[in-house]
Amino acid sequence: MSNKVDFNLYLIADMEQVKKDIVSSVKRAIDGGVKAIQLRGKNRPPKDLLKTGERLRLLTSKESVKLFINDRIDIAIAIEADGIHLGQNSIPVRLARKISGRSFIIGVSTHSLKEARDAEDGGADFITFGPIFETESKLVYGPPIGLNRLAKVTRQVNVPVFAIGGIKVDRIRDVIEKGACGVAVISAIFGTKSACSASVDMLEALRAR
Repeated sequence: MSNKVDFNLYLIADMEQVKKDIVSSVKRAIDGGVKAIQLRGKNRPPKDLLKTGERLRLLTSKESVKLFINDRIDIAIAIEADGIHLGQNSIPVRLARKISGRSFIIGVSTHSLKEARDAEDGGADFITFGPIFETESKLVYGPPIGLNRLAKVTRQVNVPVFAIGGIKVDRIRDVIEKGACGVAVISAIFGTKSACSASVDMLEALRAR
């Protein structure tokens, strides 16, 4: 794992899916040990994303937790986030690097070997790959990719690969055995009664790999 990517649990705080106060929910996950947060608000006005991003930046800076902004590199730079997470319809990785500089951490969502290779070639620091298992939030990308394709990608790219899509505690061992460096989740933590306890459980499973 690179020095930049010093975490193995990547928590996505989706403003559409987290029904409670998002900052309070993230705080509980951080209390459980989470060290990397991605703020995602694909259908939210930039002003709302900026306001929430500023609140999360205050929290994550205080807690020494990395903060990523999904897609909006302007907002990521404005709030001095640690990085940006790009989708397949976002600006190219090379351009994001040119705009943000070398210290910015760039993650990219990928769903095929070609996309994974392109992200690495473009200068991504890490990728998410999936959906590995069936999950409602990833139905738009079609049926699950599965563990065998995850293994193929982890063998053929050199950047850290985070498995995403339907990842629960009891599936962590399966994706780690296929070469994933960690997991990216939403509902596995935010969809539980206790984001703190769920975070502790997932991190324990990752340490036991």
